[in-house]
Amino acid sequence: MIALLDTDVLIDVAVDRHPFAEHSSGVLDAAQRRSFESYIAWHSVSNFYYIVESTTSGSEAKDFIIDLLNFVEIVPTTTKDAVYAAMLDLSDFEDALQVAAAKSCGAEYIITRNLQHYKRSPIPARTPQAFLRLLAS
Repeated sequence: MIALLDTDVLIDVAVDRHPFAEHSSGVLDAAQRRSFESYIAWHSVSNFYYIVESTTSGSEAKDFIIDLLNFVEIVPTTTKDAVYAAMLDLSDFEDALQVAAAKSCGAEYIITRNLQHYKRSPIPARTPQAFLRLLAS
């Protein structure tokens, strides 16, 4: 199984955002065990750092990224992927970029808490909790 992790999943774990951190941590634990192929979009790295650095120290945010990249791959994307994202009928362009990244790596799912923004996504979105149930089945 291949899945793209949306930035909110990473942030939930890094800043221990309750009640979401538990299931998001479960997803990262499963990714670390290689229970599925896990990817993030390139722009997620900068978005994550920008948000997490403001609530922790910059070194903590960088350490989290370094640890994460030991078991999560960054999706290679191109200009064509950005054009694809711009053509998607999604209300949030950042989420469209996530969809384009998911398409580029062959993801079957996008793991996010923000299901509302992915209603029109050609790749289904699942919450961390729902994805963990899917992995267990």
